[in-house]
Amino acid sequence: MTGYFLLIIILLIALAVTDLIVGVSNDAVNFLNSAIGSKVAPLGTIILVAALGVLVGATFSSGMMEVARKGIFHPDMFSFSEIMILFLAVMMTDILLLDFFNTYGLPTSTTVSIVFELLGSAVAVAMLKVLRHPEAGHQVIDYINSAKALAIISGILVSVAIAFLVGAIIQYLVRLVFSFNFEKNFKYFGALWGGFSFTAITYFILIKGAKGSSVITPETLEWIKTHTMIILSVSFIGWTILLQLLLSLFKLNILKGIVLVGTFGLAMAFAGNDLVNFIGVPLAGLASYLDFTHAGVTDPNGFLMSALAGPVKTPTLYLLIAGAIMVLTLWLSKKARTVTATTINLSRQEEGSERFESSFLARAIVRQTVGVSRVIKYLTPDSFRRFADKQFDRTAYNRLKNEKGVSFDLVRASVNLVVASILIALGTSMKLPLSTTYVTFMVAMGTSLADRAWGRESAVYRVNGVIVVITGWFVTALVAFTIAFIIAVILFYGKIYAISVLILLAVYLLAKNKMTHGKREEEKEEQEHLTTGRETIQRAGVLKECKEETIKTLLEVSKQYFLTIKYFSEENRRKLKETMKHIARLNKYTKTSKDNVYFMLQKLEEDSIETGHFYVQELDYLRETTHCLEYIIHPLFKHVDNNHPVFQEELMNSVLKLSEDISDIFNHVIQTIKSDRYEDIDEVVNKQQEILSEIKKLRKKQIKLIRTNEVKTRTSALFFELLNESKNLLLFLINILKAHRDFVIYNDGFTSSVSTEKDSE
Repeated sequence: MTGYFLLIIILLIALAVTDLIVGVSNDAVNFLNSAIGSKVAPLGTIILVAALGVLVGATFSSGMMEVARKGIFHPDMFSFSEIMILFLAVMMTDILLLDFFNTYGLPTSTTVSIVFELLGSAVAVAMLKVLRHPEAGHQVIDYINSAKALAIISGILVSVAIAFLVGAIIQYLVRLVFSFNFEKNFKYFGALWGGFSFTAITYFILIKGAKGSSVITPETLEWIKTHTMIILSVSFIGWTILLQLLLSLFKLNILKGIVLVGTFGLAMAFAGNDLVNFIGVPLAGLASYLDFTHAGVTDPNGFLMSALAGPVKTPTLYLLIAGAIMVLTLWLSKKARTVTATTINLSRQEEGSERFESSFLARAIVRQTVGVSRVIKYLTPDSFRRFADKQFDRTAYNRLKNEKGVSFDLVRASVNLVVASILIALGTSMKLPLSTTYVTFMVAMGTSLADRAWGRESAVYRVNGVIVVITGWFVTALVAFTIAFIIAVILFYGKIYAISVLILLAVYLLAKNKMTHGKREEEKEEQEHLTTGRETIQRAGVLKECKEETIKTLLEVSKQYFLTIKYFSEENRRKLKETMKHIARLNKYTKTSKDNVYFMLQKLEEDSIETGHFYVQELDYLRETTHCLEYIIHPLFKHVDNNHPVFQEELMNSVLKLSEDISDIFNHVIQTIKSDRYEDIDEVVNKQQEILSEIKKLRKKQIKLIRTNEVKTRTSALFFELLNESKNLLLFLINILKAHRDFVIYNDGFTSSVSTEKDSE
């Protein structure tokens, strides 16, 4: 029996390491998004600052471990065997849940997840105890620290609304003072803002960091609490004077200092506060195992875990090891970048390609907000409105964006960090439970709204993105509770067999999520060049990019068309479904290319109107070819999925022959575009006309079969639809060929004329 529990301890330690990795990948957004979004420094420098904060904060986590031991349930009412099942269920659930959110780049709260996992697992084990020993007279609620759980939940929900509103108000006021051309006014008010910011971050580090520290004595902690106002006053005066001197003598960029120090402070607070979410449960499990073995008892079902209710001091070595693992994760985790990118995308200053679509709720919210803003605009004095419009003029920001490619400026980045620090520090000092993820995310969304980043072009998509993320938070709570409950029940009855199966299942799901994330990142990288950068592109560069994109798309269209007809003739539902997914990805790619043509046109030389025209025209035709594929594959798959019969053998053979002919003409067009030899374009057009004539003959043949009742209704309708979209595919293919030919001729003509002008000079 001791070997069984030793196995659980080994698993808990392994799960703790894994949980540190997946947890940091999600929580990194809390302290990285402002620094990365404003590009305050190279990415390596930002990660280094955050890593130092994490390492320092890890040593301040000792006192926070209590929530995993007694914050949610009463450990003295559970036996050793029950507590080990409870802890193992929590860790398995936490890893799977957080890794799922990381895979799809959605920030969630590790605090909420661990609280509801502990709650779900404890409720499950308590319920099983009540059912097994009804004579004890206990109810499930007796085992749960319901008051503490409700306080945590309510505190977190309230903090969400407060963070959004405070972030929006402070950002609006700060922007009114500094404007987007902040260098102009910063020499007058910069030191005051810097003094306030550094004081807020200092207060945050002291209040948030000192609490539960394993290196700060209780006496020091009490002194800090007693002399808070003196510390803040001296800090504000000292920082303001120092920063004014640095600003006057060395022209120092104070905002960079605020953002980097704020990043350090938030990273430290994250490690100090949220480390419990990752290793608190395994450490509690280890403490339980040591208590059981030292007690010298043999019955794990009769040994109650009263020791967990007492105070504990976690060894600093454990905290440092955990901190080192988190630091390595910060450097190496690709999923941390994905989660951070979601918040930056939702808060960036400019519109562009949006990750989230619109929704009914988002449209309703934006519609109502637009109405309210019109009323406010009507009630606002003209003089103030003109002043505000001047302060929110983005001309200076646009120059900064062109130079550095930032998502928002340093003013907003500093507000994000300062407001989040103040709110988290105040909540901590007032003993109010809150989620650092929720606070930092909602502050970032509030500052974005106040900074007019959510214009009419992007508001509905950004609002829906926020709705999706917030919905994910509620899903986190529900799913964490449910899965932990289920796993605890399975472990309670399945013992070692259940552990083996669940570990294998967890490994499979983690591997699958890794593959899914890899595919999503590949797709993202494929499309990223469409919107990144603003450097000027020469005509030849546009032609080259257009040529590569055309060839790549046509090759894929030809392949997927041929496979669609082939798998349909074989009635291969599984392969048809796979092909439909490929076509959907291809369609999404061409849609993104067309949607982001604005960014490509912005990169063109000033006198490249004709070049832009050819590029847009070719994208339109490519988009239509993938549309044709979708209009072909969906009805064909539905036909096979419903087990309807395919075409008669003679007609099916004709369709297969048609697909081969169309593939041949695709290959001919692709080779022509590759070689830029358009002398035989008439031959391609003649081949197209021959295929179109064949389509016409097939249509007439089908009509004859209908009149003699030799074919069924659905099959006939499908046949006509296939012929019609195949015809459209051919028409768009030749249009692409002609458009690219005209593009090449125009580019050659322009190059020749420029060369002639230079020669004449």
